[in-house]
Amino acid sequence: QLQLVESGGGLVQPGGSLRLSCAASGFTLNSYTIGWFRQAPGKEREGVSCISSRGSSTNYADSVKGRFAISRDSAKRTVYLQMNSLKPEDTAVYYCAAILGYYDCSRYHLYQYDFWGQGTQVTVSS
Repeated sequence: QLQLVESGGGLVQPGGSLRLSCAASGFTLNSYTIGWFRQAPGKEREGVSCISSRGSSTNYADSVKGRFAISRDSAKRTVYLQMNSLKPEDTAVYYCAAILGYYDCSRYHLYQYDFWGQGTQVTVSS
């Protein structure tokens, strides 16, 4: 079965850090451009970050620039989202999504992704 699996979510205090992981089951992520999205209760899903299949292009939502960093490890076939200086407004379910091929991430929130993960909860609270 082809699927994406996110992990690394949890409860963290404001100012803390978490690292989310996105791995594939049944296929390799190396040929896919990956997007991270989040959805808070009562809000629409929003794009957070993106990394191209080659890792050469990235993009971030303005709300997370300078705090979040996306990366990929081809050997481990995993994409990471390092989240630092977390704020209560970062609380949401975080999803990764994969689209086959190289995309420059300039409009990653509009891509028609091939796969979506089930999501991992991130809660930032004291």
